[in-house]
Amino acid sequence: MHIEQHRLANNIRIVHKRTSGAVAHCGIIINCGSRDEGEDEQGLAHYIEHVIFKGTKKRKAYHILSRMEDVGGEINAFTTKEETCVYSSFMPEYYERSLELLQDIVFESTFPSKELVKEKTVVIDEINSYKDNPSEQIFDDFEELLFQDHSIGRNILGTPKHVKSFNKKMISDFISRNYLSDEMVISSVGNIEFKKLVQMIEKLFGHIPKSDKTKTRSPFKNYQPFHKKVSHSGFQTHAKLGSIAQEATSNKKTAMILLNNILGGPGMNSRLNLSIREKYGLTYSIESHYTPYSDTGIFSIYLASDKDSTQRCISLVKKELELFCKKPLGPQQLKKGKLQLIGQIAIGQESEVNLMLSIAKSILLYNRIDSFEEVKNKINNVSPEIVQEVANEVFNPSNLSSLIYST
Repeated sequence: MHIEQHRLANNIRIVHKRTSGAVAHCGIIINCGSRDEGEDEQGLAHYIEHVIFKGTKKRKAYHILSRMEDVGGEINAFTTKEETCVYSSFMPEYYERSLELLQDIVFESTFPSKELVKEKTVVIDEINSYKDNPSEQIFDDFEELLFQDHSIGRNILGTPKHVKSFNKKMISDFISRNYLSDEMVISSVGNIEFKKLVQMIEKLFGHIPKSDKTKTRSPFKNYQPFHKKVSHSGFQTHAKLGSIAQEATSNKKTAMILLNNILGGPGMNSRLNLSIREKYGLTYSIESHYTPYSDTGIFSIYLASDKDSTQRCISLVKKELELFCKKPLGPQQLKKGKLQLIGQIAIGQESEVNLMLSIAKSILLYNRIDSFEEVKNKINNVSPEIVQEVANEVFNPSNLSSLIYST
């Protein structure tokens, strides 16, 4: 995978993979998310992601939305706990059109007062919609409890109270503090020569001032396990179990990814699925997740079941976790797990929009991009001993927390 890179004089980085496909993808990824908000700014990063589409110095909301759609393209955005991304998909002949629009909405938005008021209603409706979906809400509630009293634990959407308080000055202050040129990557996957792409970006982004600030984040410390049950009126019981896990820069991250994939990853042959769903038929939905952040991480297991089966499900889950802690994986088990993970990564790279986002994130986090062969080697070098060591760190019963929604 040949990736080309360039850094503008203002420290905005460019990363590009040339392809021969009929569709191109380009985005601006900023090292700024909900964890960078102050106490009175909860939900502001996500709110800004909404309102940058509502007007610039030369465009109204309609013209922003129509600019790419008029030529069959798309423009979209998302916010995570540590990133904000605005990106576009389009036919390659519209590269300059897309880049100009991205520059306009990220750097020239005017945040019209009327649109700010209107979008608050939209975001509050989005917040309230989660109350209708406990299988999603429990993920946010679990993280809030796990990272208690820290910004990384807060719901990305914020609260209605905070959203109602947002104003243009708060938006301007947040952007000034966090939208720093050396914390931005312009990422591209598409059929265009790199030299031509760099020339376009130089023309459109080269005038943006170089950052004169340093970004710092308050690290998360002092994890305290918890066990909480919340009254829920639905038929199913929803449960989450988990703990903190390895951060993105940990040398044990690859082992944790592999361990999670074997335990409860997307494959139907995961340990949890085969044991609790296929063998006993106790649940329709069971899965595990590992999310590494820049200075910490979270591992969790989600399951939904009939109320009468929940405790048995949890006991079976803990038994599976105990097996990983007590006994190292056999050679065949480990080999099969590695092959499955490598295959999943290869398939994931077939999605060029996912590739565009992943290479940008790699530059933001590590200032490098591992080739597929390097990724394979990292996975193949994971030993059964390190998998067992990670299991004992993360699955330790005394460190596990739980949250249950039940009647």
